[in-house]
This record gives sequence, structure tokens and C-alpha cells, in this order.
Amino acid sequence: MAFGSSLFLFILFVIGLIAKNKTLYVAVLVLAAIKASGASDKPFVFLQDKGLQIGITVITIAVLVPIATGEIGFKQLVDAAKSYSAWIAVGAGLFVALIAKSGLDLLANDPHLTAALVLGTILAVSLFGGVAVGPLIGAGIAALLISMIKHFGG
Repeated sequence: MAFGSSLFLFILFVIGLIAKNKTLYVAVLVLAAIKASGASDKPFVFLQDKGLQIGITVITIAVLVPIATGEIGFKQLVDAAKSYSAWIAVGAGLFVALIAKSGLDLLANDPHLTAALVLGTILAVSLFGGVAVGPLIGAGIAALLISMIKHFGG
């Protein structure tokens, strides 16, 4: 089984290189390094349990940097509030955050879907010039669609 997981990681690494998905191939390299180090399963358990929250925190920090540096302040916020496009952006931000919450729940309850989400992301990036926004939003959209199918389709 260990060979199977190593082969799977290698294939994901190659796909990440071909698709120019730096996030994917760096993630695979980190996991492969942990695996090759002979460490116990503790790093994997930690990453599986806490990795999403750590990643979300890092993304939030990156988004807040312009506020911390003073590039964005109350003046920009007030100016933006006068624009209909800003209100659309606020709505989109709310919608995406709520969808992502559903994605967290889906990944926690059905972690096997992660591989399918990664495959979909890789296909979109490599074949259609998409941008890899990560499995969380994909999982949220999947959760929304699954919920709708269960509700309306049986």
C-alpha cells in the first residue's frame, strides 16, 4: 500500500509540473519529504486535522496585509461603499465564504472527494487556463450541488 500512495503522489507531482500548478507540486514534495523521512504518522495526522485551518489563516493574513501597511484604510472603504461593484464584491465575498464553510464540512465527512476535487482543478488549469483556487471552494460548490440533488432528486 505504501508503494501505491508514493506512486499516486508521484503522478500528482508530474501533473502539477505539467499543469504548472506550483501549489500542487510543492504540497506533494512536502508530503513526500515527510514520508521519506521515516517520521511517524503524527505529521500527517496534524496536517490532516489542522492544515486547512492553518492555510485559511495564512490566506487571511495575506488578504489583510494592505490594511496593515496602510494601503487600504477607512477612506478606501467609504469610497468603495459608493460603488455598486463594491456591493457586488461584498455579496460575492459573503457567498463564497458561506460556500467554503460547506466545503470544510464536506471534506471532513467525505475526504475521498479531495482526489476528485484535485483532479477537477488540475484539468481546469491545464486544459482551460483556469486558476487553481483550491479544493475548499470546489468542495463547497460540490456540497451545494450534492445537497440540491439530494433535496430535489431523491
